Amino acid sequence: MNRAEFQSLSDERLRDATTLLAAACWSGAYYIAGYSVECALKACILRRIEQTGVIFEEKKFAEKCWTHDLLDLAGLAGIEPARKAAIATDPQLEDNWMMVKDWNESSRYQVWAQIKAELLFNAITDTTSGVLPWIKQYW
Repeated sequence: MNRAEFQSLSDERLRDATTLLAAACWSGAYYIAGYSVECALKACILRRIEQTGVIFEEKKFAEKCWTHDLLDLAGLAGIEPARKAAIATDPQLEDNWMMVKDWNESSRYQVWAQIKAELLFNAITDTTSGVLPWIKQYW
């Protein structure tokens, strides 16, 4: 996949999560919303590769990208220093990252309550301090 495809997929997963929330499918909404962040971070990684050629500098770089860990992906994208600086000045963004970082691909095997699904979705999408709007600055 290329960068534009990951960007599009991120937006599509967010629309899917919106639809699932509206249908009261809390577990599905939780799971799919997290994938919107993962796809956005992978778009950031591809931007970094385009700009720096990092994949040629580190032999195992591509292999490391096959993870679902959102903070690891932020590091691979090269945006971890910016994330740390941003959360230092925006407590709400920090709270949102704290919620989002706990998402993982195995969440598909769990049952999530409405409140958890809505909290994750809001942490991702908040227009002022949401994780996804923040990530989109770097994709």
